[in-house]
Amino acid sequence: MKQILVALAAAVVLFSCKSNADNAAAIESAKKATIDSMNNVNAIKQQVVDSMNALKSNRSHSRENVAGTQYNNEAAPVVANTEAPAPAPVKKKGWKSWSHTAKGAVVGAGAGAVTGAIVNKDRLKGAAIGTLIGAGVGAGTGAIVDHKKKQSAQ
Repeated sequence: MKQILVALAAAVVLFSCKSNADNAAAIESAKKATIDSMNNVNAIKQQVVDSMNALKSNRSHSRENVAGTQYNNEAAPVVANTEAPAPAPVKKKGWKSWSHTAKGAVVGAGAGAVTGAIVNKDRLKGAAIGTLIGAGVGAGTGAIVDHKKKQSAQ
């Protein structure tokens, strides 16, 4: 009986080792396929960026001023490996141009108004008090964030 159990245990160990080797090979091939796929996607993205830079370069070369107000609309030949100049920094517009203090005050005021209206029985009074408290807390939090960003920039 002992011999049967030892043989059975040995068979289980051998089969489990074989399946681990198969699993490891399958995992390695899946990893390799994933990496190849990612490399292909990156190559395609780079081709798109290169073509956009070539178009931008072509557009800037074809718009040379001729006789003051007329433009030369003839297309220049596209060169495959041209490098476009770096774009000028764009000024932020809208919500992104606000400081963290201003954003915090607006968000805090909104959240405070809603919370105050829900909590207080007199909805209008609760919303007014919540707006003031929320705006103050939000502005304070935003000021802290602005101060930390200013310190990290230095």
